Amino acid sequence: MDGLLINTEDIYTLVTNEILTEYGKGPLTWDLKVQLQGLPGPEACRKVLDHFQLPVTPQEFDRKNIELQCKMWPKCSFLPGALDLIRYLHSKNIPIALCTSSAKHKFEGKTSHLKHGFELFDAIVTGDDPRIPPGRGKPFPDIWLVGLKELNNKFKANIQPEECLIFEDGVPGVTAAKAAGGYVVWIPHPDAYDVLGDTDAILDGKGELISSLVHLDKAKFGL
Repeated sequence: MDGLLINTEDIYTLVTNEILTEYGKGPLTWDLKVQLQGLPGPEACRKVLDHFQLPVTPQEFDRKNIELQCKMWPKCSFLPGALDLIRYLHSKNIPIALCTSSAKHKFEGKTSHLKHGFELFDAIVTGDDPRIPPGRGKPFPDIWLVGLKELNNKFKANIQPEECLIFEDGVPGVTAAKAAGGYVVWIPHPDAYDVLGDTDAILDGKGELISSLVHLDKAKFGL
């Protein structure tokens, strides 16, 4: 969701930099940012605290984050091509699941004003779903497999992982998607390219990279 469907990755960066400035640290640059994308909140928090050696507890950092983020969420919006793709897949009765590392309360804060798009998903799995064991967030595949199980239950189907397209923007998510067995469509943030390294090696023949959802070749996948 974040950075793929809606522009919340940019908001995360703004908020983190505001907090870092309080301690004379920062800014958050993309060499670290790419390691945070798609991670569950507590893991991302620990990486930031360790990297910048902040004199603050994870609980205090999270409190500051939530306070600032809540002011920003109403400003987030769909990224180019995202809403059109959701509407298209829904209109074709193609099963679609949203699997986000965001906890449920953050998901609701980010999407309450965007229900016209998110209500079209057949299944929504958040990072705090009890079916995802502790420590098994992205880059592990569990969240995607839970999402697929939800789709199969709803449609009384037996869709296999290799029949699925998984859309991701971050490296941990790409790793999780490959481990789940799906074909990855990777849309990195425009500012991330300089620090991604060998994207072909990351994909390992199990997906492809495009610059925007606007450029998705739906006919290629029979959509």
